[in-house]
Amino acid sequence: MADELGFGETLRLERLEADLFRGHCHAGSPQRAFGGQVAAQALVAAGGTVPDDRFVHSLHGYFIRGGRSDQPIVYSVDRVRDGRSFTTRRVVAVQDGKAIFGLSASFHGEESGPTHQKPMPETVPPEDAEPAPDRWSAYAGSLEIRFNDVSSAADLPRRQIWVRSRHPLGDDHLRNVCALTYTSDIGLAGTAFLGRLNPRNPFQLSSLDHAVWFHRPFSLDDWLLFDTESPNYASTRGLAHGTFYTRSGTLVASVTQEVLIRPLPRD
Repeated sequence: MADELGFGETLRLERLEADLFRGHCHAGSPQRAFGGQVAAQALVAAGGTVPDDRFVHSLHGYFIRGGRSDQPIVYSVDRVRDGRSFTTRRVVAVQDGKAIFGLSASFHGEESGPTHQKPMPETVPPEDAEPAPDRWSAYAGSLEIRFNDVSSAADLPRRQIWVRSRHPLGDDHLRNVCALTYTSDIGLAGTAFLGRLNPRNPFQLSSLDHAVWFHRPFSLDDWLLFDTESPNYASTRGLAHGTFYTRSGTLVASVTQEVLIRPLPRD
C-alpha cells in the first residue's frame, strides 16, 4: 500500500515485529478514532501475515472501547490457524494498554462453483446523486461520496450512497477489501435511527459490532452502490444491514452492524 494519498495514508501501518503493527486514526467524532478505520487497519495487520493466495472472505469485529485519534494504536495478530483451505487470524487493537477493538478474519483460496445473488435495487446513477454533506468531510480525503434519497414501502429506515476511491487502488485484493471495510462503517450506524430520532437533540451513538462478507472481486476505483437499511431498533440498540453492488449490478460484499443509540437528556 505505497500510495501517499487517500487510502495509502488511511490504511498505513508500521510493522514493529512479525505480528505487531502500529497505526494512527483520524477522528470520526471529536477526539474519537473512526471505527471503520480501526477495523480496516486491523484487517491490514491480519492480511500482512497471510499468504498471497488466500483472500479474506469475512471479518467480525467488536468495538470494546472508544479509541482516541491523538494517540497511536497497536495491533497484535494471533495466527490462529493455517489450514489447507482456510486461514484464520485474530487481531486485538490496543491503546493505552487497553483493548479497544477485537477482530477475527477468515481467508480462503479461490474455488469455482455455481453462483447466485440478490438483484441490485433500483437507484440513480452516481452522476445524478447528491454530493455528501459537509459533516462527512472527515472521509473526503479517501472517498468520493454521493447520496441518493430513497423511501421504503415497509417504512423502515433506508439510505443509498455511491462511493469510490479518490486515488487509484489498483487490483490488489487486500488493498481493496481493507478500503471497503473502512467504507462499510460510513453512514451505516446512522441508518438505524433515520426518522426515529431528531438529530438536533443530543444522543449517544456507538458501534457495538461489525461484520463484513466479501463475495466477489471488485475495485473501489469504480463506483459502488452502498444500499443500507435497518430492520430493527429496540432497547436502545439498532441493527443495520448493507450491500455493495458494482455499477453493473454485481453483488460484491455485505455488511451488518449493531449500534447503541441512546437519547441523552437536554441540559
